[in-house]
Amino acid sequence: MNLKAALIATLLTLMLAACSGTCDLTASTIGTDMPERYEGTVADSLSYADMQWWEIYTDRNLRFIIERTLLHNRDFLAAASRIEELRLQYHTDRLNLAPEISAGISAEQERINYSGSPHTVGNTLDLTANVAWEANLWGKQARQRRKSANLYRASVEDYRALQMSLIAEAATTYFNLLALDTQIAIVKQTLVTRREGLEQARLRYEGGLTSETVYQQAKVEYNSAAALIPSLENDLQSRLNALALLMGEFPGREIGMSHLYLNEGLPDTLLTGVPTDLLRRRPDVMAAELRLKAAMDGVGISYADRFPSIVVSLTGGWENDSFGGFFRSLYGDFIGSITAPVFDFGRKKRAWQQAIQVYEQTRLAYEQCVIAAFVEVQDAVTAYHKARHTTALMEELRDAALKYVELSRLQYRGGMLHYLEVLDAQRQYFDAQIGFANARRDQYLALVQVYKAVGGGSPDLLNLPK
Repeated sequence: MNLKAALIATLLTLMLAACSGTCDLTASTIGTDMPERYEGTVADSLSYADMQWWEIYTDRNLRFIIERTLLHNRDFLAAASRIEELRLQYHTDRLNLAPEISAGISAEQERINYSGSPHTVGNTLDLTANVAWEANLWGKQARQRRKSANLYRASVEDYRALQMSLIAEAATTYFNLLALDTQIAIVKQTLVTRREGLEQARLRYEGGLTSETVYQQAKVEYNSAAALIPSLENDLQSRLNALALLMGEFPGREIGMSHLYLNEGLPDTLLTGVPTDLLRRRPDVMAAELRLKAAMDGVGISYADRFPSIVVSLTGGWENDSFGGFFRSLYGDFIGSITAPVFDFGRKKRAWQQAIQVYEQTRLAYEQCVIAAFVEVQDAVTAYHKARHTTALMEELRDAALKYVELSRLQYRGGMLHYLEVLDAQRQYFDAQIGFANARRDQYLALVQVYKAVGGGSPDLLNLPK
C-alpha cells in the first residue's frame, strides 16, 4: 500500500512539474493598452469591417475586377492549397492520440547442418497483430494536436488577410486607372482649347496684330500639354498590365472604367469601430495571436519531452510449424513500458529553453502586429480627412480658375488684357483640374485603406477546428 501511495505521489509530482513548463511565460497585455478611439473619429461600435466588399464597392466594373482576382489570382490559390496542407497536418496530429494498429504475416524455413550431421529442418508460420498506444500523460500529444490546430487556423487567417489585401489592391489600381483616364481626358480637352488659341495667335501674328512672342508662348503651352499624353498613356498601360497580373491573366483584356465614379459622394464620417475591434476583425492580427498560442504549446511539448513516456503494447496471433494446427496455436503478449531520459547532456533542457525564446519572439511579433494595425487605421483616417479637405480646396480653386479664364477672355477681346495673361489663366485652370482629379483619387484611395485597415474584405470561414 505504501508503495502504491508513493507511486501515485511521484506521478502527481511529475504531472505538476510538467504543467509548470508554460506557467512562467510572459502573457501579452497589448490588448489592454490600446487607446479607446482613433484620433479624428468618434468611438462607435459600427465598423466597415462588418460590411461585405460588394457593399462598399458598388461600381460594376470594380466588382468584376475583384471577382476575377479572387477566382484566378495565383497567390490566392496557393494560399488555399496551404490551408489544405495544414488541415491534413492537423488531422494527422489529432490521430496521434489514437492507438497504432499493425499486422504482419511471415513464413520461415531453417536448415541446420552441424559437422556433417543430417540436416535439421525448422519451419515457422506466424500471423500477428499489434496494438500500441502512448499515454497522453503529460499532455504532449494533446498540445501537439492543439498546436497543429492553431497553425491551421492561422493559415486560414492568412488566407483572409491575403483576400483583404487583394481586394484593396484591386480597388487601388482601379481608382488610379480612373484618375489617369480622367487626366488624359483633361489633357486632350485642353489640347483642343490650346490648339484653337495657337491658331488664333498664328493668324494675329501673321496679320501683324501681335508680336512673335505671343505666338511662341502659345506654341509652348500647346506642346507642353501634348507632351504629357505619352507619359500618362504609358502609366495607364502599366497599371492595366498590373491589374491583369492581379487578376491572374495575361494583359489584353479591355477594362471598363466608370468615368463618373470619382464624382460620387463620399462619407463625412468614417465607420472605424474601436481599436480593440482589431483583435477580432483583422485577420493578420488573429493569425499572429494563433501563432502565439501555437508557440506556447511548443514550449509545453518541449517541456513534456523531458519526462517519461508510457507505452502500452498488446500483441497477439498464431504461430506454428505447420498449417495443420496453425489456428489452434494462439498466443498473446501484453507489454507496458516506461522510457525516461537519464542523461542527454542537457539537449532536452536546451530545446525547452529554445522553445521559450521562440515564444518570446512570437509574442513580440504579435504585439508589433497589433500596434502596426492601429497605426494603419490612424494613418488611413488622417489621410482621408486631409484628402477630403484638399478636395474641397481644389474644387474651389478649379471653379475660381475657370471663372478667371472666362473673365480674361472677355477682357482680352475688349482690349483690356494681354493675350499672355489669357494663356496664364488657361494654364492655372489646367493645373487646377489635374489637382482636383488627384485630390478626389487620393480621397478614394484613403477610403480603400480605411476599409482594409479595419479588417474589411475578409469574411469569416466556417468549419474550423476548435
